[in-house]
Amino acid sequence: MIPKHVAIIMDGNRRWAAERGLPIAYGYQRGVTALRRTLRAAQRAGIGVVTAYAFSEENWSRPAAQVDLLMSLCARAARSELRALAKEGVRIRLCGRNERLPLATRAALEDLVAQTAANDGLTLNLAIDYGGRREIGDAVRALACEVSAGLRKAETIDERDIQSRLYTAGLPDPDLVIRTGGETRISNFLLFQSAYAEFWATDTHWPDFGESHLRAALDAYALRQRRYGT
Repeated sequence: MIPKHVAIIMDGNRRWAAERGLPIAYGYQRGVTALRRTLRAAQRAGIGVVTAYAFSEENWSRPAAQVDLLMSLCARAARSELRALAKEGVRIRLCGRNERLPLATRAALEDLVAQTAANDGLTLNLAIDYGGRREIGDAVRALACEVSAGLRKAETIDERDIQSRLYTAGLPDPDLVIRTGGETRISNFLLFQSAYAEFWATDTHWPDFGESHLRAALDAYALRQRRYGT
């Protein structure tokens, strides 16, 4: 039983670096390598969508130097990984708001999206400047505007209408949520979409995550009985 959509909270980059006496930047760089490694493993496993929690809206409160480092690394990764991703058929989507991103970072990511739009392989859904509560709020506001404009009646709004206005519109809900780094919080990630997702956590920090860990998560998922509340 292979999940169609796997969502990953990529946690533990800073702790991985600190445990080794290395600069934080090196932990994040190794995190990018881990993402590429995991995407290849996901493709081999037959997974259709991977949503990676790359930068939350709460992350803006980190020290400015760390935020600048993450934004710069994100831009470099987008440019350096573009050719390899395109050749492997990966399609990139962005999940979140991008208005606050530095111009260079936003341009690199938007170019990545445009250059891979026609690809029909695995979809990498990058959650950047993302917050689950804010996403639901944005969907509700969009529907409220339609009601106010007379385009629909409030009593006709159902779950599918909300889903179609989320950042993940057009993608299946995640079947499996993976969190690395030893924590077991959902951390404001895909709150609406993960209502019936299975959850799997590991103490392994994200830079060390790879195919064996993904396989362990998939093996655990295959043993679950998904009853959807019944």
